[in-house]
Amino acid sequence: MKTLLLVCHSRTGGARSMADAAAAAARAHEVTLRYRCAEAAGPRDLIEADGYLFAAPENLAALAGAMKEFFDRCYYPALGRLNGRPYAGLICAGTDGGGAARQLARIATGWRLREVAPPVIVRTGAQTEEAILAPKTILPSEIARCAELGATLAAGMALGIF
Repeated sequence: MKTLLLVCHSRTGGARSMADAAAAAARAHEVTLRYRCAEAAGPRDLIEADGYLFAAPENLAALAGAMKEFFDRCYYPALGRLNGRPYAGLICAGTDGGGAARQLARIATGWRLREVAPPVIVRTGAQTEEAILAPKTILPSEIARCAELGATLAAGMALGIF
């Protein structure tokens, strides 16, 4: 059975809600799901997995610090050992999300991962300090998009498509 690694960082709950929806949908397929927070995940988790789903907020037009730190810690130990494996991304953003998505894509390109679907970017509209720091509630329609991505990635892995 293939292993799908879901690595998530969330400070206000938005990215966590997105990851939880994707994880629940992925579990309905013939894959082993490993769900790790970015702070606890390491190179071994990456190397032992067959595919990846990365979920993080965008902060200041880039991946949030804890997720970036995960990539920084794991990049070189995993380099050359993940080639061709599938991945997808979930980004929780205020109004954009493109900067974080591009940064994730550049890191994945360095690892020679294969993007199997465009990232799901959920825009919360948070613009003030208070709104940015407040707990996030993700709309059901957006949760459904996240679930669809988790199911698609898991099903493709289980069927050997990815």
